Amino acid sequence: MGQNTSHAVMAQRVEPHDSLEDFPTQPWATRALIEKVIVPAYARLVDDPMASLKTLSVWEPCCNRGHMAMPLAEYFGAVHASDIHDYGWAGQQATCDFLMPGTEPKSLGPDGPNWLIFNPPFRLAEQFIERSFQFPGWHGSAAIVRTSFLEGVGRYDRLFSKMPPDIIAQFTERVPMVKGRLTATGSTATAYCWLVWMAGKSDYRFVWIPPSRKQLERASDYPVSAAAASPAPFAPVGADPQFAEPIPAREAEVVTAHVPA
Repeated sequence: MGQNTSHAVMAQRVEPHDSLEDFPTQPWATRALIEKVIVPAYARLVDDPMASLKTLSVWEPCCNRGHMAMPLAEYFGAVHASDIHDYGWAGQQATCDFLMPGTEPKSLGPDGPNWLIFNPPFRLAEQFIERSFQFPGWHGSAAIVRTSFLEGVGRYDRLFSKMPPDIIAQFTERVPMVKGRLTATGSTATAYCWLVWMAGKSDYRFVWIPPSRKQLERASDYPVSAAAASPAPFAPVGADPQFAEPIPAREAEVVTAHVPA
């Protein structure tokens, strides 16, 4: 009997143990987290949640080529971006191991970030989530994961029974993540959700993220030429003044959209 390669069967993404898991996050999916999940949650606590976010900092420790950090800069007052690998994006402030304390970007300051938002490597997602709670200035954490991450007795015992997310936000649309590149035309059989933890919040909720792609997607999110193949760098606002000025963009190779067979 031949291998069943239908999208339904192939929904499970399998990567080598030492893989960097280079699956860039769709920018619109990050905007959906902020506008459809975090802002409504903050609206219960403050009069102007968007203005409140502008007073806070966020660290994206799996920044890849900046496809999540760039949208975060539209909402937060300070964005800190790092990754264990240098993907050549000029906005990356540090090449460091998020799971190794003491290697954080210098721009973070002694209290660390207020928020940590990331697309973690699947095999290290539990460790990334647990590590994200360990900063004095912590206000919240959000991780985008495969919905299947919610399953498993072991994961329940280790993580969810002790620190359940305050919000589980399930995408009603599919969020295509294609290995090695960001594309506007990819497809996927994998379902994703955001897991959100917030300081001082204890009413656990499951919510659906309504169809948002048409509203939140922008043509400028995707590379169209050699000059635009890597997202334009932003000027992060942090404790370190070296990040106060825009960083010149690096040249990048042309990448083309690819639809998996």
